[in-house]
Amino acid sequence: MPADLDEKTDRYGEMLADALAAVEPTVPPDSPLGDAAAEILEMAESYLEDGRHFREVDDPVNALASFSYGYGWLDAGVRVGLFAVPDDGRAHLFTV
Repeated sequence: MPADLDEKTDRYGEMLADALAAVEPTVPPDSPLGDAAAEILEMAESYLEDGRHFREVDDPVNALASFSYGYGWLDAGVRVGLFAVPDDGRAHLFTV
């Protein structure tokens, strides 16, 4: 049975918000990699805001796309080691 669009959109929005709250940069902020980590966080946060806006105007397709893109940016940053994943049960949020 396919997932309900509204349920999936809400789930991905919550997942992105939880993932943003969970990560910690692993690189110094004043290094080139620190700049990359900051840019990834900015992109993920922007996509979260965009998704919330689309949700408010009853556009779940674009909301889901925004949440998914934001999550992809953040997950890629975790995957390449720019962010640490906490060992408090939230590691399931990432593909490490």
